[in-house]
Amino acid sequence: MLALAACGGGSGAKKSSCPAPLLDPKRPHTVDVLTNYGGFRIRLDVEDSPCVTSSFASLVRKRFFDGTIFHRIVPGFVIQGGDPTGTGTGGPGYTVTEPPPRDSLYTEGVVAMAKSQSEPPGAAGSQFFIVTAPNAGLPPDYAILGVVSKGLKVVERIGRLGNRATEQPTRRVVVLRMTLV
Repeated sequence: MLALAACGGGSGAKKSSCPAPLLDPKRPHTVDVLTNYGGFRIRLDVEDSPCVTSSFASLVRKRFFDGTIFHRIVPGFVIQGGDPTGTGTGGPGYTVTEPPPRDSLYTEGVVAMAKSQSEPPGAAGSQFFIVTAPNAGLPPDYAILGVVSKGLKVVERIGRLGNRATEQPTRRVVVLRMTLV
């Protein structure tokens, strides 16, 4: 897997390569997510995560996420998607690393990038999670993608469609389309 270093941002990371052109930080960027259970909007945090948000936006433009599922649903904690294999082990074929600010909190509606425990803080591919708990209590190890700015009730509804013990969905939740707005 190709690994790309952090490209800078609010976390104090130095500037280096990114898999996509950086988004303009002077204007807002959002992603509309349409699922078979309804839609929601993610406001991207370009200021703190310029490389992660740009990589994600690039994947959205390529329709990478269309047809993927939420493969992990933990009621009262998170919903997770973005794996093209649907197994929790897939990704885009590269990793960017952009550590989040040290004071990052993972509260309801925060969208962050999933990573394995063996990866460094801020490692990101394509898998993302959305916090459904008031506070997930996670350390600041996960790159912040943004926040759900519209449709949080849809996210909460999806968040109830999982088995807490197995962390598996009880219903198939499909991303029908993601659109960069």
